[in-house]
Amino acid sequence: MISPFAFFIAASCLLVEISALHSISLNEVTLQQDNGQPLDTESEVQDTPAPPAIPFYTECSEAAQAQLFNECEEQFAQLEMLQNEIILAEPDSDENPQEQSVNRLTAVAAELKQWQTRRPELLSTNPEVLLVVGAEELQKLNSQLELVLSCSQAKRDILRETLKSEQKWLEEKKEVLRAGTEHVVKQRLENERLSEHSVLQDTKKKIQKMKDYQNRLMETLADVLAEHFPLPTQETNADKKEKNIPQELNENLISLNEVLELLMNTTLETPHDPYISIDETFWPPYTEMLLRHGIAQRHPEDCFKIRLETFY
Repeated sequence: MISPFAFFIAASCLLVEISALHSISLNEVTLQQDNGQPLDTESEVQDTPAPPAIPFYTECSEAAQAQLFNECEEQFAQLEMLQNEIILAEPDSDENPQEQSVNRLTAVAAELKQWQTRRPELLSTNPEVLLVVGAEELQKLNSQLELVLSCSQAKRDILRETLKSEQKWLEEKKEVLRAGTEHVVKQRLENERLSEHSVLQDTKKKIQKMKDYQNRLMETLADVLAEHFPLPTQETNADKKEKNIPQELNENLISLNEVLELLMNTTLETPHDPYISIDETFWPPYTEMLLRHGIAQRHPEDCFKIRLETFY
């Protein structure tokens, strides 16, 4: 059995819809009469299904129920009157579908304007009924809020688990980063140590190689000079005597190799004063050969001093 309050609510909703349809029909009739067009007879009023019954959580008194029944009867009487007016206000019409659509659009716009300017009204002023309705609405709202609370708590628990897993993952990544940083620092120090040692070893090898090359070069130069530029001997002196060329042989003469070595060492050791003095130990032909071939040059102020030519 449907409760009186549910029946009252259904009747009130139906009354509101019938009132709206009545206003639409009146607007269409007025619009068609103003345009001089016949009315449409195919428009029918469709009843809106009543909302589902809302169970009571508190019981109303018999007086409140009787008052609700009386109000429902009044609403139904008003509904019947509006239905009769709508039926009487719908004459025959041969209007084409396009014009019907335009008229309905205009009527819907008028209805929308009315609904926007209309204020909601209470269907019942009985405090007991209002109390029951308020209690029911509060219970519905409470159940909805409980549902929202349970969903929020479930989401919070999920977020907490996610936060824990993310924090654990972050700690693991920090440990990996710390270990990687330590390994990189250790490898960098080891590479620097190895690089310094390797550079030192390479430098030593290069120096030793240059020394070996210099020794081989000096030995080769000494061999060439000893073979092609020997010191004068008694035989060469005897040949010159036969040609009536007086020549005195000095036993303290130094070889051309020693002269060149002396010039090079002086240039490297004392680059600010690279000249050496010519004495009786220098054989004049070799000294003159060095000067003529651009290997040595004389001092601009002292002709008894020579130096190695700057080849660099």
